[in-house]
Amino acid sequence: MKSNPVGWFEIYVQDVPRAKAFYEAVLQGHLAALDNPDPDAFPDMEMWAFPMSMEGYGAAGALVKMAGCPSGGSTLVYFSCEDCAVETARAAAHGGRVFKSKTSIGENGFIAMVEDTEGNTIGFHSMQ
Repeated sequence: MKSNPVGWFEIYVQDVPRAKAFYEAVLQGHLAALDNPDPDAFPDMEMWAFPMSMEGYGAAGALVKMAGCPSGGSTLVYFSCEDCAVETARAAAHGGRVFKSKTSIGENGFIAMVEDTEGNTIGFHSMQ
């Protein structure tokens, strides 16, 4: 496992305007709209990114509204890796359940999501 392994987070919401207003007011910043990386599979997905710098320290993330992902105590952490298919296979082999196998998100690489043995959904991100 890499040091500082979390590379991205998502906070799932149902009311985007309300959640966006809350985070912008509390954190005194503006969230920026992100393009839907998979409009065929998730046509109603809406994403709003927190300010980020690829050169800075820490993980970037976004508010996300997506059918099938409940809000209220639901945050998805993505672990950075070389090839997310490898970690997905390991998760399945160790009692996890694959929620979304390796999927392209365009120029931003690939993601996969699994449910761990405790019912938590976690994600993996890789550039290849």
